[in-house]
Amino acid sequence: MKNFMVLEQSHQVANAEIKVQNRVFTKSRAARFATTVAMLAMGVACAGAAQLSSDARAAIPKDLQQLISVDYRSMQNSSAAMQLKDRVLPPELKKLEAALRTSGINPGTDVDVLAFAAFHAGDKGDQTKTVGVAQGQFDVKDILTRFSKQKVKPQVVRNNNVYPMGASGYDVAFLNQTTMVFGDRDSVMAALSARDGLTPNLLSNSAAMDTMNSVDKEPVWSILDQRGTQVMMNQLLGGASQITDFDTVKNHLQSSRYTMNFTNGVKFDMQVLTGDTVTAATVAALMQGAAMYKKVSGDPSEVAALNDTTIDSNSGTIDVKYSSSDSEFASLLKSNLFQSVVK
Repeated sequence: MKNFMVLEQSHQVANAEIKVQNRVFTKSRAARFATTVAMLAMGVACAGAAQLSSDARAAIPKDLQQLISVDYRSMQNSSAAMQLKDRVLPPELKKLEAALRTSGINPGTDVDVLAFAAFHAGDKGDQTKTVGVAQGQFDVKDILTRFSKQKVKPQVVRNNNVYPMGASGYDVAFLNQTTMVFGDRDSVMAALSARDGLTPNLLSNSAAMDTMNSVDKEPVWSILDQRGTQVMMNQLLGGASQITDFDTVKNHLQSSRYTMNFTNGVKFDMQVLTGDTVTAATVAALMQGAAMYKKVSGDPSEVAALNDTTIDSNSGTIDVKYSSSDSEFASLLKSNLFQSVVK
């Protein structure tokens, strides 16, 4: 009966896929949406991943949509990670990386951990802002001397100095010798307000903290709240989301988390929490059906990637796992499917 259900849904998905011009499910679609920002710093930790400090966590606003943390220092140790970064790094993040260098910060040597936090903003929480948080050993005195020579003047906000990062449109504020926040002006101001105790911060978000504690020992990890998870799953399902009452299903999607690791190949592990077994099984079946359809129409590297992906549900949680060798992953990066989902 289960196989029949999957095959029937596969047929429905196939029709939907044609209508939406091959918007198909793959591990890459999930990773692309949930990790677009993380591609700036995708890497492999040779030892244990550095965790976000209390100062870094305190600078992240409480109303979190998604938090991504990456062991930045070790990213150059993986050829697969570097190829992925080069192919999918969005223009806005190239701009941010350039802004860091302009400010005298070399991400490859100065930054240990780089995190990006997307948080709900606006009076009704209907806006999304993103702030970057970097941990490392920063020569703040040298950086500020550089700013002074360039006649860059800070805006004083309470006990904080906020500096513009050249012509990038971004600002940076050093919380101490090891932690800085950066982003557009509004995002940096929100981070400083959270850190200074004027508004609630991540430390008071018990749900996010509990989820983070389950993944933050990995080199690359991310957590998403309900809204972030709903948007991710809508995009991940592609055409499948159009042939089911997704508006009803999505209300049962509670949160999600994922980790990535490039040690001994490429590994991606994602869990989506739904709170009930029926929703988890239904969404997992839709994903399985979409994957089955693509196995019929994909090229060899795409089929291999799907064969390396498992989709299951257990006790209200959807589990998606992907594992491959570096060479297999390199082939996937060159496929038409990968190019279509990163556009």
